[in-house]
Amino acid sequence: MNTPTKITFSRIIAIVVMIITLVVLYFIGLANPEFVIPNIGNSGINWLYFGLFIFFVLASFTDFLDGYLARKNNQVTKLGKFLDPVADKLLVNSMVIFLIVPASYAHNGQMNFSLWCALLLVARDIVVDALRFIAAEKGVAIAANIFGKAKTVLEMVAVSLVLLNGWPFIYFDATWPVRIADIFVYLATLASVISGVIYMVKYGYVLKGSKKDGSEGSK
Repeated sequence: MNTPTKITFSRIIAIVVMIITLVVLYFIGLANPEFVIPNIGNSGINWLYFGLFIFFVLASFTDFLDGYLARKNNQVTKLGKFLDPVADKLLVNSMVIFLIVPASYAHNGQMNFSLWCALLLVARDIVVDALRFIAAEKGVAIAANIFGKAKTVLEMVAVSLVLLNGWPFIYFDATWPVRIADIFVYLATLASVISGVIYMVKYGYVLKGSKKDGSEGSK
């Protein structure tokens, strides 16, 4: 196992530990209703969500780092190609699902992630990943389109803003009909749906058992 793959694998372990920690905190809050994690002063940002934000940023950086090292040192492996998207989806989708309903033990006015947007984002990832897997078995490499790349960036920004309870844009939200954090959530969802439709239209033939030239491009 080379260095980039070790970084990817360690990210998966860290995400699993994060999920277990959140589950433990949930049961602590369930057993003890008085257990509440406070906000950071008067910022409106909860310590729990701030910690998750730091973790999210660091994990996202390691995602960039392992890919950079793999390409720079020519250490791209099949295991790395398999683990990297698993780590990405596990990180982002676990955050999105967690943010659907603010934690009762750390609520304090924390904003949440739209349920319908979360469902669309997770469903899209499942469908596209299944399509990629089937296409790969038939020798077809599905290239990331511009909307897919935009979806990734917008979703990371949206998750970060929700974790930070809309900061720093929360100070301007009073003059907007929709919170700026929610706008990024909607934009990420729109880009996600559009990219998913494009993938299905362009590569849907692999689901029919037909096979085209495998030189479609690579991710």
